[in-house]
Amino acid sequence: MPPYRNLRSHARIRRNLLSTLLLFASLGQADLKVTEAEAKRAAIEKPPPVLSPVARQLKLSGTVELGVEIDETGTVTEVRVDKGSPVLAAGAVKSVKKWKFEPFTKDGKAVKASTTLVFEFKQ
Repeated sequence: MPPYRNLRSHARIRRNLLSTLLLFASLGQADLKVTEAEAKRAAIEKPPPVLSPVARQLKLSGTVELGVEIDETGTVTEVRVDKGSPVLAAGAVKSVKKWKFEPFTKDGKAVKASTTLVFEFKQ
């Protein structure tokens, strides 16, 4: 086996390890994990997701699961696609970034929160 092949493999392993470590580091940022139902009840503004023209033209249907981080003021700070088609997810991500929540509290103090939101697209 040529020596460069082994170096590529090690570089790929290091990249994957670094990505995993960064993911775990970001998971600990929220002070409170809330259910989807609690998050939807606390949502003050929640514009509905809109299908992109590409998704509409391709007649795509399916479920999109988003991980959402919310700061102490109730503003969405991060949205990531956990499951689902990127084409369908685009509209959901754009919409959820505009959502506004009542601040979540823990021991009477406003805290950062995280939740999972699921959207079903049918055509």
